[in-house]
Formats: sequence, structure tokens, C-alpha cells
Amino acid sequence: MTHSPLTLDSPFSTLSALVSANASSRPEHPALIEDEQRLSYRELDQLLDQVAFSLQQDGLAAGDSIAICASNSINYAVLFLGALRAGVVVAPLAPSSTAESLQTMIRDSAARLVFVDAPVQQALAAIEAQLPALLSLDDSNRTRGFSQWLRQGKPTPVEITPAMHFNIIYSSGTTGEPKGIVQSHGMRWAHIVRGIPFGYGPDCVTLMSTPLYSNTTLVSFLPTLGLGGTLVLMAKFDAARYLQLAQQHRATHSMLVPVQYQRLMNRADFDSYDLSSFHMKFSTSAPFHAELKADILKRWPGGLVEFYGMTEGGGSCMLMAHLHPEKLASVGQPLDGHDMRVIDEDGNELPYGEIGEVVGHSPAMMEGYLNKPEKTAEAEWYDKSGKRFIRTGDVGRFDADGFLTLMDRRKDMIISGGFNIYPSDLEAELRQHPALADVTVVGVPSTSWGETPVGYAVLRPESNAGAEEILAWFNQRVGKTQRLNRLILTDELPRSAIGKVLKRELRDQFFAEHGVLE
Repeated sequence: MTHSPLTLDSPFSTLSALVSANASSRPEHPALIEDEQRLSYRELDQLLDQVAFSLQQDGLAAGDSIAICASNSINYAVLFLGALRAGVVVAPLAPSSTAESLQTMIRDSAARLVFVDAPVQQALAAIEAQLPALLSLDDSNRTRGFSQWLRQGKPTPVEITPAMHFNIIYSSGTTGEPKGIVQSHGMRWAHIVRGIPFGYGPDCVTLMSTPLYSNTTLVSFLPTLGLGGTLVLMAKFDAARYLQLAQQHRATHSMLVPVQYQRLMNRADFDSYDLSSFHMKFSTSAPFHAELKADILKRWPGGLVEFYGMTEGGGSCMLMAHLHPEKLASVGQPLDGHDMRVIDEDGNELPYGEIGEVVGHSPAMMEGYLNKPEKTAEAEWYDKSGKRFIRTGDVGRFDADGFLTLMDRRKDMIISGGFNIYPSDLEAELRQHPALADVTVVGVPSTSWGETPVGYAVLRPESNAGAEEILAWFNQRVGKTQRLNRLILTDELPRSAIGKVLKRELRDQFFAEHGVLE
């Protein structure tokens, strides 16, 4: 593949400047594609000027913020990039959040303007009077539509420094208290540069089906447009449509979460599509099982890279699965310049092979949670030299080769009768049953044991196996302390938009229906 002239040693620049450079060197090259709509780099650059100018005309200055809450679209990408050109900070919010949660995040981010699509506008109708001005990103509101809001004009140039805020990404937007993670232009520049060795460049075609409010998506979005490639947008993931678009556009790169890979690989017609154009595929955000990685390596051309890390930054690991097929159960080794360690409950560092909470330090760490110094402090750990690390909340261990294997989220670990039980171990065993398509295990309250494990499972379409039959099969295969108290069959597991199983929802649902078990 042809690579961008940018090198790893390049000084700091901005995504906005790179888009302008691409518009000068390859003005008619397609930058964004959504269904039948296309934008060249020349058109994209002009629109970024219009967005930046319009924001400045509305009185927004560098350091001010806007919020975007909508499905993926070309307008979304244009608005995001244009705001950055004006030095305006973008807070992309999850449309799946409750109206109350959205109001909290909008207020916390100090957004001066809020851009929404029709479904979000309807969801916010009852509290719209309490919010900043809402603008219709999809032009569904003709009096306050994005196209009407855009003005012709050249923005006043803004000098962007590495320390300036790029975006505010909120964690726990659907459950728990939303926390705004502030990330800088310098951190995002590092993400663009990091894309070069993976083949991002002028000839790449990235098929994007994960939401733009997610850091998962931005890790692929930024290097594609920064390095002059073409981004094909999907408003919503659909396995059949994804495969059609991949074949049609000769996709070379894609970032998918594990549940999307699972749905693609499960399709009976998967092998009938021509996916030979793929150079590299990526995954992050949720547990990625070794069996699924092996199936992808066998049947889907191109490399497979798994990233493990947090939106907050800290340390990240990378598994080049196509180069290390013997390590598929791990999430790989720390990236260059990333210092990752394991600590016990008291904050003491543990040696290789010991299980504990994973902490990490890297050049790309959040400054902190917006307006929440106490939450920031809770997320930090310092070694004896005073070096700052970010706690991941994940439990894992490093092997002798430096590969990290994750056990579970610390909060998801089950303590039953004094024994630590890792749901991931039970899930791996349960997944071996031929009748099951999807599984998860949660800990629920028990008067006898403190907590006890309960399984949830989705049957394969052709199966009619019963819960008691599967439960008996499972409990004969594991130790006494790991036995499931019960197994509940369900049509689907609740997942976030980026594929994480919402275990808290299942725990709350179980307690509401069954209370405390004996």
C-alpha cells in the first residue's frame, strides 16, 4: 500500500491541517462516502471552513465546546472536524443515553450548542427548554437545520497547540454517573501517527460501522482522514450490508467490536464475499475470544490486530494476532513507551505471573475527568518514584513473554464463600456447549455464599436444548466452587452500542425478579 509522506518523526500538526494538505495534493480524492453521498477532500475542506466560520459567528471561541448526539453521518463528521478547526472542543454523546443523562453531560461539558438528529430531538422534547440551543444535524427541523445554520465565509485562523482540548468523551453514559474524559490535540496527533505502520494512507478505504461518539471509532477515523484515505460510513451496523459495502468499495481497513465479528462470521454466506482487499482489521472495547480470533484468521484475508486500553489513556496493549497465533487468549504486549504493571488490593506491585489489577502509564493519558477531581484521583496510582499510572479496573496477569491475559473487570469478579471466581473462566467453559450462541456470567447476592454465579445464554437458532440440561452439563465440568446456581436462557444479551455486555443490567434484573438467593 502507498503510505502518506508523514513520518513518525513529524512535528506536531492537527487533523484540520492534514485535511487541508490532502485537499491541496488530491482535491478530488473521495474523503467521505455514505450511501450515495460522496465528499472529496476539496469539498470537505471547504465545509470545515464553513463550520468553523459559523461557530465563530455564533460567538464560540477556541476552548468553548459543542455537543453532538446523533447517528453516524457525513454531516456528523463534517461538524466534528470543522469544530476542531475553530479550536472548539467536541463532546460526542451516545444517543442511547437517557434524557436525564444527556442533560447531565451537556451541562457538564458546558456545550454552547447541541447538534442532534430527529430521534434524539424527540427524546429531548420534554426538557428542550432547559438545554442550550438544539440544531438539527439531519435537517429534520427545517427552521433550525444544519444546512440552514451553515454560513459562507472564511474563519479567523486559530493556532492549535498540543495541550488544547480536542474532545470530551463520556464513560458510563448509559449506567452510572457520566464522567467526561478530556483528551488533547497532542494525544489525538499520536493516534494519527500510530496509524502509519498499519497501512493507513492515501490508498486505504476504511469501512466504519461503530458510532462516532466512541473512542473505539476515533482510533480508526482519525488516521484514515488525516493520512488521506477514504472513509465509508455506516449509520448503523448490519452484517449483510457491511459485507456488501466491504466488497463494493474494496475495503482495506476496519475497526469492529467482537460481537460484530461474531455476527459476520456466523453468516452462512460469509465465505461468498470477496474480502481479498483487506489489509488490516482491528478490534477493541470488549472481550475477544480466542476461538473467534482463530476463525477470523482462517477465513478473512488480511491481518488482525486487537487493542486493549481505556479511553482514559494509560497503558495499552496490542496483539498482532496474525503474527502470534499461539497467544490468542491474550490481549498482547504493551505498546512501545507504555509501562504496564499489576498491583494487589493494597496497591503493591506484583511480579509476572501474579493476578491483580492492571495499571498503565503512556504518553497518551487523559488530563482527568472533567469537573471531577475526586474521580480522577480514584483512577490514579503512583509507583514509588512518583510516576503516574491510570487504573484500568481490569484483573489480569502477564506471562513470561510479557503478554497480558485478562481475567475480568475487577467489579465483575465474584467472591463466593471466600473464593475469587472469574466470570471469564466460566464463560469460556460454557461457550463450549454446541447449543449456545452467546453467554455471560454474573454474580448475584446469596445469603449462604455472599455471591453466587448465574449464567445467561442465547441458544443457536437450530437448537431446542433446555436450561436444566445445559446447567447439568456445565456443572459436571467445573469445580464445586465454580458451579452455576442457575442458567437463564434469553433471546439476546443486553449490550452497549460498542458491544459490551451490560452485566449491571442483568444483575439488577435478576435481583428485581428473584431477590437474594440462599
